[in-house]
Amino acid sequence: METLLQGLLLGGLYGLFALGLSLMFGVMRLTNTAHGDFIILGSFSTLALVGAGLSPVMAMLVTLPLAWIVGYALQRYVLNGTLGKDPLPSLVVTFGLSIVTQNLLLELFSADPRSIETNGLNALGWSITPDLSVGVLPMIILALAIATTAGLQWLFNHTALGRSFRAVSDDREIAELMGLNARKVYAMATALAFVLVALAGALQGMRTTVAPSDGPLLLLFAFEAVIIGGMGSFWGTLAGALLLGVTQQVGFRFDPGWGIWGGHLMFLAVLVLRPQGLFPKTRG
Repeated sequence: METLLQGLLLGGLYGLFALGLSLMFGVMRLTNTAHGDFIILGSFSTLALVGAGLSPVMAMLVTLPLAWIVGYALQRYVLNGTLGKDPLPSLVVTFGLSIVTQNLLLELFSADPRSIETNGLNALGWSITPDLSVGVLPMIILALAIATTAGLQWLFNHTALGRSFRAVSDDREIAELMGLNARKVYAMATALAFVLVALAGALQGMRTTVAPSDGPLLLLFAFEAVIIGGMGSFWGTLAGALLLGVTQQVGFRFDPGWGIWGGHLMFLAVLVLRPQGLFPKTRG
């Protein structure tokens, strides 16, 4: 029971990592290889604001709108020019952004791991039974992951913006003939994805230590969660993240070196047996 619960809590964090990646791929078919580095950038941005005297919550609230602006500008003026039938230009550009982001963080913060001071929140626990307790912060993260997933699904199904996202995703040319500005819609999608990235980065920095070189590993976890759950499916992405977290915790239960490896094996098994993912997006 403890292993399962800890795995679900870890999966909640992976879900927040993966939702932004799933959103960008679902709307634009764009795989952002700098995704993990942008998560770490969100961590260090929040860390810098906390160091300037803001509370962790206030620092996060300041970071989120800044992330929206950066995401919108990046897509509108850089990434839109890379979109097309050939995925190579977007991969090359985002790979370059990954290198630039890592080196910028190294210059500003050095290679030392750091964490965001939460005034003891990361050490608080909730006792379920005399022998079983869970951290308050991981529970908050899991709740935020579920709420964010539900919010994204509602946005896509019940709002004009969500219908715009679905329209340009299904057929950009027809959507533009109907009057939509696809470049602007793409920029809105990336802005929203960057808000999710900044939220994930802030919570990662509160939960554990972060370093400028952590981005590629977080990208890998996010990518595995998206593939396991099914590309373009938000609830599938969260389910894939939870399964990845549980699998890693089961591996950690047997040996500290087996956790990450066990998650990779599960990812490989899904690729072989069900390459479309366990809960792929359905069109209707």
